[in-house]
Amino acid sequence: MRAGFRMILESAGDMVVVGEASTGAEAVAAASALRPDVVCMDVQMPDMDGIEATRRIVADASPSPSIVVVTTFDRDDYLFDALAAGASGFLLKNAGPEELISAVRVAAAGDALLAPEVTRRVISRFAAPSASADGETSSAGRDGGRHPGSRQPDDVSRVAAGLTDREAEVLRLVAQAMSNAEIARRLYIGEATVKTHVSNVLQKLGARDRVAAVVYAHRHGLA
Repeated sequence: MRAGFRMILESAGDMVVVGEASTGAEAVAAASALRPDVVCMDVQMPDMDGIEATRRIVADASPSPSIVVVTTFDRDDYLFDALAAGASGFLLKNAGPEELISAVRVAAAGDALLAPEVTRRVISRFAAPSASADGETSSAGRDGGRHPGSRQPDDVSRVAAGLTDREAEVLRLVAQAMSNAEIARRLYIGEATVKTHVSNVLQKLGARDRVAAVVYAHRHGLA
């Protein structure tokens, strides 16, 4: 399987496989020594499983590589445990060669790698909308309109997080699984500007990556 992955990835022409590991412990050691940009991590391995290896790599390296979990098993516990451990993506081994290459490129760019159906599962598990921290919510009169002066939960959450209007707008589009290029086209701004906005959003939210930002956006009514 590793030999096949190496052949696929190096055929892309714009990436190099710098190392391989057959156990979780070897993966942690290799990541520390080689400092890769992206790690494709299995789940079931000898000595240490991929979830624990992911957790250790993320904790030990600064900056840590983006980790894409590649597994045979489409199981919710693997998905959620991997994301909680710090993985930036989740891919099944039956994905085609183009999908694997794309996954590594997406992870290297700092984007989240979650298929739409996986995103829905993450949101349903972790991101039920909640009231704002100060308890302020919008209210409606008998006619269904908002009371004067009331603010919607997304406005409260945006202010609490210190996001500008533009940053909140970018976050909403990130939560729709749009790439930086797609957001740039939607907002008629440069892709470098979008990247700056996304970086500011992650910093203000204290989010490690776009996956965490998506969860935050849905949990706080920003998407």
